Amino acid sequence: MTLAIGCILVAALLPFVTVGMAKYKRGYDNNAPREWEANLKGWRQRAVAAHQNHFEAFAPFAAGVIVAQLARVPQGAIDVIVVVFVAARIAYTAAYIADKGILRSTIWMVGLACTIALYASAMSAR
Repeated sequence: MTLAIGCILVAALLPFVTVGMAKYKRGYDNNAPREWEANLKGWRQRAVAAHQNHFEAFAPFAAGVIVAQLARVPQGAIDVIVVVFVAARIAYTAAYIADKGILRSTIWMVGLACTIALYASAMSAR
């Protein structure tokens, strides 16, 4: 297994870790989770929003890794991009929960740039 595949796994788990932080509270209603989430405030509400954004970012990232590998982009280059992506997504979560909007958006752009870099490297490979 390559480092890139491991980073896909980490990126796939980030939404669940993030929402788990929001749900780790007395009073979570597993019978009506959407209503419970709708009433959240503060950092827990932001954790749910980060959870949703992780899902949005995951598919293009994972596909980009696969496309880059199929295009035979050097594995070392892919590995650098995916590690930066995962680090950015973790930092994004921290900034989101801490209510640091400008920092969060800047970090989000780093993650997006990594995803674009995977496709760009695949298009220029060979």
